[in-house]
Amino acid sequence: MDRRPWRPALFDLLLLLLFSLFLSFLFWKAIEVGADTAVRVKKSAELPLRFRYDGTFKILQVADMHFGNGAVTRCRDVFPSESVRCSDLNTTQFLRRMIEAEKPDLIAFTGDNIFGTSATDAAESLFQVFRPAMESRIPWAAILGNHDQESTMTRGELMSFISLMDYSISQLNPPGFKIDGFGNYDIRVHGAFSSGMANTSVLNLYYLDSGDRAMVGGVRTYGWIRESQLAWLRTASQKLQGIFPAPALSFFHIPIPEVRNLWYTGFVGKYQEAVACSIVNSGVLKSLVSMGDVKAVFLGHDHLNDFCGNIDGIWFCYGGGFGYHGYGRAGWPRRGRVISVQLRKGKKEWMGVETIKTWKRLDDENLSKIDEQVLWSGVMVVEENI
Repeated sequence: MDRRPWRPALFDLLLLLLFSLFLSFLFWKAIEVGADTAVRVKKSAELPLRFRYDGTFKILQVADMHFGNGAVTRCRDVFPSESVRCSDLNTTQFLRRMIEAEKPDLIAFTGDNIFGTSATDAAESLFQVFRPAMESRIPWAAILGNHDQESTMTRGELMSFISLMDYSISQLNPPGFKIDGFGNYDIRVHGAFSSGMANTSVLNLYYLDSGDRAMVGGVRTYGWIRESQLAWLRTASQKLQGIFPAPALSFFHIPIPEVRNLWYTGFVGKYQEAVACSIVNSGVLKSLVSMGDVKAVFLGHDHLNDFCGNIDGIWFCYGGGFGYHGYGRAGWPRRGRVISVQLRKGKKEWMGVETIKTWKRLDDENLSKIDEQVLWSGVMVVEENI
């Protein structure tokens, strides 16, 4: 007779239960670790961009946020009574308010998005500074200023990272071109659905990297847009105009030298500090004028300037300082710029662009709207019977 030790059935069941619990623990631990290391798919914006059914397209320009480390990064140039509770989070809240108030179709970030020397981790600061845009699910596009790369990423790494963020339509550089800088690209905005222009770009947007700092003849100066970038820009413009003669807007951070002359020729808004530009004049204005399609350029860099002025038929407009960790002036509210583009109404449907307007909003109690003006008005050459 086989005499094996007798164990109560209850004891066997208990061992089986403990073993099952152990396997369950290992399984859920694996799931938890896997979640941390899983590849995350970017949430993409719906493309192509296009005008709304009411024939409008609105862009919110956000210049010089100078984001640091969030709640621990203090505000600059505010009243003492405001400074105690003022941080990067004020910039975040202002951006949320602007998005809610204006409901833009595109958000254009025009450089110095983060303030490198105050951002201990560039990637984390980028996530924080662009979070309101990503959470809004509105397409957004960014370029770099002269401070973004001063943290833990190079300019190339920054633009690559930005291009992979949710709802970003930013690009590193145009494929097939050997070009200076990082963040040179174009965006096309198609006509309204159910119109004959639905598959045609009726507004083109050119983003350019104006660099950071450079040495010229032993003198330290700001960066500038290089000839390789202008060559690409002229090529892109010629190609797009060959398809349809649409107006265009351009966005870059550092102003060109000619902007200084607006002090003498007139402007709309505030001209409160010297234009900080490169000592190199690389012929940007000459290229823009020769192209013929760019109607306005939107700049950052000089936070106390928020003016628009016309140079050789092209408007140059500052965004005005948006961020609270960037320098400013106590009592002069942070601000953002809005660009509103309206299509022309044909006999039966929406046509090409009729007007381009702009205004600014202040970060005050009422988000005050100031300095509204028409930048361009034109009649597109199209078939009148459409």
